[in-house]
Amino acid sequence: MLIGLAANRLHHQTEDAALFALLRAIEPGIRELQLGLHAVGRTYDAIAAADMLHRYPQLVRYPYGREGGLMKLVAEVVGMGDGRTLDAAIYLTDPVDPSSIFPEALALKRQCVIHGKAFLSTVASARDWIEMERIHAGLSQDRNADRFHDYENQTLALIAHDALKPQMLEFVAQNFALLSRFRRRVGTGTTGQKLNELAWSKGWPQDLPWVDRYNSGPLGGDAQIADLVLERRCQRVIFFEDPHVARQHEADIQLLERAVTTVTHEAVCTTTLKVAQRWCDAALLRA
Repeated sequence: MLIGLAANRLHHQTEDAALFALLRAIEPGIRELQLGLHAVGRTYDAIAAADMLHRYPQLVRYPYGREGGLMKLVAEVVGMGDGRTLDAAIYLTDPVDPSSIFPEALALKRQCVIHGKAFLSTVASARDWIEMERIHAGLSQDRNADRFHDYENQTLALIAHDALKPQMLEFVAQNFALLSRFRRRVGTGTTGQKLNELAWSKGWPQDLPWVDRYNSGPLGGDAQIADLVLERRCQRVIFFEDPHVARQHEADIQLLERAVTTVTHEAVCTTTLKVAQRWCDAALLRA
């Protein structure tokens, strides 16, 4: 498997920065899975200076971002052939870094969503994804990843744009038992109502909501869930985004994304059905 790797400056400035915390946690998994890493210039240089992934031959340096390094990762998400097609992209995002909203940064996420690949913008998301792939590879559980699977003490947010609401309903119906293990589930207006109706049809008590509903997205629901994320009261977000439609409440969507990256060690975010289903399958294998 090939992974794109980039991190905004904040995440590799100090010894305890997010990039190094991530690599300390997942280096064994990287080596076990023999992952290829295409790292944008400054990120690669920071890894080398910290003497991490020492002598790992599959760590490849790409140009600096200003020289097109991140643009090349976008192209590889789409697929360039000849060993240049990424399976996922880790982009540790600092939400106040101007480069996080450069066209190539936005395009990296968009193409991951379009092509059903993992876009991992937080330490927690990347750690969770590595553990998921380890489980699918038949490797033993990483006990240091147990906290990501403590569903009975976690809150899960389920959000879907209009065109993807049927996809969300199908996903939940298929994985209802697992998703019901979460201590609490939250969602935005219409999606939440449809999910409650689905749950009641499956025998969930009629007087209890399966999902606690917040406002619809255009009326501020994304902002309400962002507050839960920032307060560390929502640990996992599954957000099926429609990359082909302009949204009137785009600022609210970006606000939720920024909240997730602000608490980079705490929040896991999944943006495509394919990745979400693969996580569910791994969770059942790990149980």
